[in-house]
Parts: sequence; structure tokens; C-alpha cells
Amino acid sequence: MSNTQKMIKAAGFLMAANLVSRFLGFIRESLMAGLFGKTGATDAYNTAFILPDLLYWLLVGGVLSAAFIPVLSEYIAKEKEEEGWKVVSSVTNIIFLFLCGLVVIAMIFAPKFIALQVPGFSPENKELAVYLTRILLLQPVVLALSGITMGILNSYKIFWPSAIGTVLYNACIIVFGALYADSGDARSIAGFAFGVVIGAAANFLVQVPALRKVGLRYYPLIDFKHPGVRKIISLSLPIIIMYTLNQFQVIVNSNLGSALVPGSLTAVWYSYRLFQLPVGIFALAIGVAVFPTLSEQAALKKLKDFLDTISGAIRLIIFITIPISIGMVVLRFPLIRVLFEHGEFGPKDTESTAIPLFYFALGITAQAIIQILPRAFYALQNTWMPVILGVVAMAASIAWMYVLVGPLAHGGLALAVTLGAILQMFLLFAVLRRILGKIDGRRITGTFLKTLAASSFMGIVVWFWAKFLTPLLGVGKLGSSVVLASGAVVGVIIFALVTSLLKMEEFTMAMEMLGKKIKKGRHR
Repeated sequence: MSNTQKMIKAAGFLMAANLVSRFLGFIRESLMAGLFGKTGATDAYNTAFILPDLLYWLLVGGVLSAAFIPVLSEYIAKEKEEEGWKVVSSVTNIIFLFLCGLVVIAMIFAPKFIALQVPGFSPENKELAVYLTRILLLQPVVLALSGITMGILNSYKIFWPSAIGTVLYNACIIVFGALYADSGDARSIAGFAFGVVIGAAANFLVQVPALRKVGLRYYPLIDFKHPGVRKIISLSLPIIIMYTLNQFQVIVNSNLGSALVPGSLTAVWYSYRLFQLPVGIFALAIGVAVFPTLSEQAALKKLKDFLDTISGAIRLIIFITIPISIGMVVLRFPLIRVLFEHGEFGPKDTESTAIPLFYFALGITAQAIIQILPRAFYALQNTWMPVILGVVAMAASIAWMYVLVGPLAHGGLALAVTLGAILQMFLLFAVLRRILGKIDGRRITGTFLKTLAASSFMGIVVWFWAKFLTPLLGVGKLGSSVVLASGAVVGVIIFALVTSLLKMEEFTMAMEMLGKKIKKGRHR
């Protein structure tokens, strides 16, 4: 089996697992919307994630995304596993000790952080945000263990344990959120926060058997002088800086949003989760699947294979995400009604959430592509350049927030994020092409233009279809479900017909992958 086939197979499994996980995620969001609506309580819950997420990405996320997998993959490719395990042990011990110390400090200073983060909140919502933040600060420590375990297994090109872990993570949040919640008591939203911590623990525990199977070797040491440890630290440093600076964008977003109509931040959050669905299911799955292969190809100096892997991944992402982007724009109202409109979440909340979703959806393809391009830099063990470009894009996005929040309110916050993603994508393309000498631009551009043409035609047909059905079926849950489901089916059929007529290579790849899955299912 070729590297490309292995990549597609791994990506296919990750997509399926991510689809289940994201589906559970939307059950969770729908449950919360029904119980608490789009209120100050949900604003406080969403705000409470900011500090824990900052700590996680400060010490763990950057290490895993930029340095851990490339360095460990290099040790494995060069058959130096024993040294690799010493590096893993040292890095794990360093992260765990620093993270525990920072969590204690964060719990003490949580009130001051929340006051800075959301000055427009009422005193009651600030107090609730502090309470939820202190619960969620337990998550980064547990999530660090599951993240490091995932990084080790991914270096061995084993992906299924972490994929199952994400499903368990969302299932725990749903169960504990439902058990604890009381729509008459805002503080009962803490059930979802407890579910997050327990879900993170489940995510880690489900990966342990696979970790033992690859021959886990742990050393109680901290060796800052080891070349592998020093390389991971040096590669991680720019990513840590970027994620820290990126919190300025989150702070600006929350600051501006907290001064708008109550519930505006929740509308942005719900729409952000919807637009992240295809990014998480498809782009992230492909990015995770190709990263170890890219790291191995870079370590062994197989640059032609490296370029082919990048090009194939990007073209596949373009082929998948452009029709989803246009479909989400056309069907955003029935989509929000089906997922969120019940209980305390009413028609006005649907209209409010549809505004940022429109602007977010325009950036799905750009957001998807920037799940791949930085990984190409990381595989080449060049972490500074994507960080510099990311910071430039982030600064532009923050500037656009200030400009656009006035005329477009919370829609302006979403559009600013999309514009920043598009700028970052073009900058990454330009610099990577300069480093590699070429980037297969002709084929990528051809795929983009053909996919855009097919998707635009599909979007027009689906728009007329939805416009015809909605007056007949109404905007209730059942009618919206029929419009959404039938519109999606019509869109898939139209897109498949047009792209097959255009004889697109990516259509053939997708059909081959689907055919293999069907054959396997029948064989069983």
C-alpha cells in the first residue's frame, strides 16, 4: 500500500470518527441551547474556556502540533526508538510540572482575568464565569496527558485511539450536562463544565492500552541538555509565542462582543462551531493523517514525495470544503433551526446566529487549508515562518474587528476572522512555494476553479429548491429538517454529477475510497 493510500485510509477513519464526535458535539450544543438559550449564562460558559485553553496551548498544543511528532517521527524513522522514549519522558515531565504550577496560579487570579476579558458582563455573569473557569482549569492537566499520548501514537501512525477518545469526550459532556442542568438555575450550567473534565480523563484512558502495545517506556528524568529535548523546545517556542499572542484576538473578540446585545457572543460561538464542523471532520482529519508522513518524508529528504503529499491533501480539501461552504451559506437557516431552535432558543436567536454563520462559512476552505500548510513547515522543522505569518494575519484580523464591529455588529467579528484566515492562507502558500521552489500551483488552481464552478451551480439549484419547499413545509422543526436533508441530498447529487462530467481527479479519489469502504462492509 502506497503512502497516499495509507494517508487516505487513515484520513477516512479519522473523518468517520470526527463525524460521530462532532455530531455528539452538536447534540451537546443543542441540549445547552434548549436548556439555557442564548443568554448571559451561556456567554459565561463560553468565556470560561479562554484561560484553560490558553494554558493548554501555551504548554501542550504548540509542542504537539509543531515539534513533538516531527522529532519523535525522526527517531522512529532512523530506528532510534530508545532515545525517542527518553525525549518523550523528559518533555512529558517538564510539561506536567509547569502546567500544574500555572493551573494553581490561574485559579487564584481567575477573577482578575475575567474582569479584564469581559468588562461588559454583569457582576452575576462575571462571578459565574469565574466559577466555571476554576472547574475547567482542571481540564488542561488531564488533556495534556491525552494529547501527549496521541502525539506518541500518531508518530507510530496509529490514529484510532485518539479518535475514539474524542467521541467519549463529547459523550461525557452530554451525560453530565443533562444530569446536572436546571434551566431555572444559571449555575447548573456547571454540569457541562464537569463533563468536560471527566471527558478529558476518558479521552486519555482509552488511549493507554494502545500506548502500552507500542512498547511504552517511561523514564523519571528531566534532561534539558538532551539534543532531542532541546530541539522540541526550540521548535515549540515560536508556536507558544503565536498561541499566546493569538489570545489577544480572542480577548478583543470577547471585549467587543461583551458590549453588544446580551447573547451576541453565544451567537458567534454557535455559528463558529457550525462552521468548524467541516474543518474538524475533513481538514483536521487529513492534516493529522498526513503529518507523520510529511515528517518522515522530510527526515529522509524525499522532497518530491513531500510535495506530492502536500498537493494531494490540499486538492482533496478544496474539493470537499468549497461545496460545503456554499451549501452552508444557502441552508444556514434550516441548519440552525434543526440544531438549536427549541426551548429557550427562539426564531430571533436563529436570525441572530445566521448572521455570523454567513461570514464564517465564506472562510471554510481557507481555514481548512491552513490546517495543512503549517504542518508542512513543521515537518521541515521550520516553525518560525508560519508563526510570523500567523501573527501578521492575526494583527490584520484584530484591525478588521474594530473596523467591522460598528457596521456589522457580531457579524463583523466573524467576517474579520474569515478575512484573517484568507490572508494567512495566501501568505503560507507564497512562502512555502519560495522554500520548495514549486507548490504544484497549476493543479491546485485548476482544482479550485473547477470545484468553485461545480459548487456555484449546485448552490443555485439548492437555493431554488429550499425557496420552493420552505413555504410549503413551514419553518418548524420537521419542515426545516426536510428542507435541510433534501437540500443536502440534492446538493451532493448535483455536485457529484458536475465534477464527474469534468473528470476531476479528486472525484475519482473520493469514489475509490468510498468503493473500498463498501467492499469491506460487504465482505464482513
